[in-house]
Amino acid sequence: MPKRGPKRATPRRSPGKLCGCRQRTGGSMFEMASADGVVEEAVPAARRSSGSRGAALNSLVNRLPLTPSLSPRKRTTSQSKTEPPLLRTSKRTIYTAGRPPWYNETGTPFKEAFVIGLCGGSASGKTTVANKIIEALDVPWVVLLSMDSFYKVLNKEQQEQAARNEYNFDHPDAFDFDLLISVLRKLKEGKSVKVPVYDFTTHSRRKEWKTIYGANVIIFEGILSFANKELLQLLDMKVFVDTDSDIRLVRRLKRDIMERGRDVAGVIKQYSKFVKPSFEQYIEPTMQAADIVVPRGGENFVALDLIVQHVHSQLEKREITVRAALASAHQGQPLPTTLSVLESTPQVRGMHTIIRNKDTSRDEFIFYSKRLMRLLIEYALSFLPLKPVTVETPQGTIYDGKRFHRQRITGVSILRAGETMEQALTAVCKDIRLGKILIQTNHDTGEPELHYLRLPKEISEDYVILMDSTVSTGAAAMMAIRVLLDHDVQEDRIFLLSLLMAEMGVHSVAYAFPRVHIITTAVDKRVNEEFHIIPGIGNFGDRYFGTDGTIPWYENDDMDC
Repeated sequence: MPKRGPKRATPRRSPGKLCGCRQRTGGSMFEMASADGVVEEAVPAARRSSGSRGAALNSLVNRLPLTPSLSPRKRTTSQSKTEPPLLRTSKRTIYTAGRPPWYNETGTPFKEAFVIGLCGGSASGKTTVANKIIEALDVPWVVLLSMDSFYKVLNKEQQEQAARNEYNFDHPDAFDFDLLISVLRKLKEGKSVKVPVYDFTTHSRRKEWKTIYGANVIIFEGILSFANKELLQLLDMKVFVDTDSDIRLVRRLKRDIMERGRDVAGVIKQYSKFVKPSFEQYIEPTMQAADIVVPRGGENFVALDLIVQHVHSQLEKREITVRAALASAHQGQPLPTTLSVLESTPQVRGMHTIIRNKDTSRDEFIFYSKRLMRLLIEYALSFLPLKPVTVETPQGTIYDGKRFHRQRITGVSILRAGETMEQALTAVCKDIRLGKILIQTNHDTGEPELHYLRLPKEISEDYVILMDSTVSTGAAAMMAIRVLLDHDVQEDRIFLLSLLMAEMGVHSVAYAFPRVHIITTAVDKRVNEEFHIIPGIGNFGDRYFGTDGTIPWYENDDMDC
């Protein structure tokens, strides 16, 4: 049988009507359906007569300014972005949705991000479609990746050609496909990536690259999104945005004049010489690779709804539970060799007695917790690799000592309770860099969710001290470690520090990440049905910050969405 083409986003045809015909209804022209498409709304279609098209085009062009706009341009750089969902109040920022686990109980990434590829001619409305899909999906951690970010760096001669509108930006050779494929593959695997920012006014990349991480859904859009076979293999869903050529030309005229500092003559010259021929030669033929063709772009709400429904169904198939698997594993096994416990001297045991006592005042709890944290940090630093060094003393004698050589140390706290350990770390390590990861338990699913992270730049070669006050099942610690690994931190350079751990949490972390160093002041044996450590220490964050019984934020703050 001959291979069927992509589904076109058009309405179901009425009985007795021919495919592709138009029916006049109430004085309006309506597009009719193809036999295998069920997604286009029946809305009035533009008249296709050459006379009316030419008149409409001339009318629109006449309204455009003949010279570049002097007002601030809306967008002069490529767009690639990821924004976690949040609400802002007068006093704080509330992260409203977290990223659920993207790995299994072994710490291995279990699911890849779902990648939607959007292709279409220049100014066909791809970015509008992408933004409307993001809005309709209503899921956290969606990334928009633009192919415009991956234009090649132009040499001096090419820069001069671009200034004269004589450089072909619509040819496959204009894009750095090697970098694009590498970035998209890493992003699909859940890794942190750096994306170049292309400046359309200077035809060059900016020095600052944008870091993108944490995608459940990736929307990748560009004029040649389907032009590379290796790139096509990374796309889970391929959508072609089909827009009338006259509409695309008018949109391009308006965009390039108002936003990119071009003039009408230059835009028309570039369109006629490069854009239109490239569309016919490289872009339009790739429509055959599409899973769905969407006429009219962002105006086709039925097509957008169908895409969103499909993505939701795919995401539901990829849902996994981690905490339940951790709770039922590793029971009765000996503690791992990667665990180091601070010696339980009478002083250490005395401090544990004070902070575990439910009647201890908050002031005493904070004081003795800080003392214990300082001892834990000092103990953990002894596991860093030290090199022998010889120094001369003030008396002129030689002393053979040790020194932490060259590599940097970075501290990362798991918010909120892990932040309490930062003061002890900065008191011991001078000029240390700090990062934060916010992980909260979803009360409906019981699973940890990543809400926010802020890590120092170039962290991949650092020794990282990861801090959390307590570790029960190890679910939050595992998520934090997975985040660090996704940012290319080496596993054997991660040190997980906690005042108190449960055996379950120790086993879970060690099983998933056998080269991570686990360091604590005490290990308790049990975790109850609510995943609290027994005998434990209570809710460390509430006791430390004094937040027991506080009024919820929504009763205090004026919310600004």
